[in-house]
Amino acid sequence: MRLSSIPHLLRCLCLPILILIGGQSAAAAPAQVLYPRPETAGDPRTDYPVTLLRLALAKSGGQFALQPTRETMLQGRALSELATGSGSPRVVWSMTSREREKALLPIRIPIYKGLIGWRIPLIHKQNPDLLKEVNTVDGLKTLRTAQGHDWPDTDILRAAQLNVSGVVGYESLFSMLHTQRIDYFPRSLAEIWAEIKNHSAKDIAIDTHVVIHYDTAFYYFVNNQDTALAQAIERGLEAAIADGSFDRLFYQNYANLIKRAELDKRVVIELPNPLLPPETPLGRKELWFRPAKTTNAGK
Repeated sequence: MRLSSIPHLLRCLCLPILILIGGQSAAAAPAQVLYPRPETAGDPRTDYPVTLLRLALAKSGGQFALQPTRETMLQGRALSELATGSGSPRVVWSMTSREREKALLPIRIPIYKGLIGWRIPLIHKQNPDLLKEVNTVDGLKTLRTAQGHDWPDTDILRAAQLNVSGVVGYESLFSMLHTQRIDYFPRSLAEIWAEIKNHSAKDIAIDTHVVIHYDTAFYYFVNNQDTALAQAIERGLEAAIADGSFDRLFYQNYANLIKRAELDKRVVIELPNPLLPPETPLGRKELWFRPAKTTNAGK
């Protein structure tokens, strides 16, 4: 072999190796998954769904980099951008409704096990017994409440003929209760304890008499075309359910709050949820939280 041909031969041998290495590096690069940065910095409502999503992606068999968007986003904007594909979020978690399941692709595993549908009222400190004698939906109809203008909860309460205002801005709702422009503000059992701590400067308190309940689910949603991500999230969540890590994470976060709520000592006011899609997996008992017992159920 002529010496002058050796460099050419080496180049020929090395080129496929470099291409292979480069291809493997590209394939190993994790796919970026952005979720909406919360409106309020340090919002504790973000902690659990992000941790659960990270767990699901880790168990999915794929490689993903989960990060918040650069800008803060209200829920309405995040859902709109996700539906049109015009913005940066690839996943949003939200309460389901028929409308949302038409616009977006849901992963139908309720991330809070339905706990979001157990609503404990915040009240003004000056009215600790506001709801003491209330034990039916009719008892709530004379009182003023509010929810986020783009929350499905607003339509659920309106369907029950409650006096509810739809409000723009999460923090505005607490201010309205503080200034007594509303009488009560229902919050989920999963959220209320952190919220009362974060708003300790306001004249608000947690009611001890009633709990409002309706069947609902909080899902991860992706764009209708992003089926690969949807399948990865679903695969990871199912794996977490199967090995028990889903329930461990859930109860690590919420067992003490469930105990603290003392649901068995509250009047349960049941509301129908006309927004609940028929595909909701209510038949999968392992996906839902149900109290051991409740008393004095009111309708």
